[in-house]
Amino acid sequence: MLKLALFDCDGTLVDSQHAIVAAMAAGFQAVGLTPPPSLATRRVVGLPLVDAVARLAPDGSDASLHQTIAEAYKQAFYRNRLAGTHPEPLFDGLLEALDRLEAAGFLLGIATGKSRRGLDATLTHHNLAHRFVTLQTSDRVNGKPHPDMVYEALAESGADAAGTVVIGDTTFDIMMARNARVASVGVAWGYHDLSELRAAGADRLVDDYAQVPDALADILANKVPQ
Repeated sequence: MLKLALFDCDGTLVDSQHAIVAAMAAGFQAVGLTPPPSLATRRVVGLPLVDAVARLAPDGSDASLHQTIAEAYKQAFYRNRLAGTHPEPLFDGLLEALDRLEAAGFLLGIATGKSRRGLDATLTHHNLAHRFVTLQTSDRVNGKPHPDMVYEALAESGADAAGTVVIGDTTFDIMMARNARVASVGVAWGYHDLSELRAAGADRLVDDYAQVPDALADILANKVPQ
């Protein structure tokens, strides 16, 4: 059985909250609106960009406004990346965890609300692109919590659903996994509380990256076929 560890990116692999909050503020300012509070922006990280904007926009605003804000967000994010004003550092322990997972026979993949261009830039910056056999982004297929990114990752990697675990920091990640009928691990260092991840149905919760490989091994050792 081919095993797949399918990671979220923002809030799970990299701490991108400052970059996202700054770009979202710029997007709202571009259309003359007051930016949403930073906490509100962090709450929607992981959703497809237009969906995230729609949750933050004033009641009654329409889809064309959401799209305009989203485009301004993308431009601001790109400018900030070029300027290096808001770095997206890796979370502590990530590289060691990836090494252990690969040594245990896991393929590695990503399913993220980032665009493919944004994900490629992040992975290139950290020299990580070669580590992942499948990269799924919400500008290519339906975003979280829809299961499409999991299905595409399974098809592209050849992994089995029974051997696949989603690792993420938001309820959107856990719901995507549940909708795809694969296991999930919720992480403590991201943008939603562990209590929310537990309530959403995470199979395991972890406090740091050192616990991730053992959590995946334990899930698969005890997984009941569905």
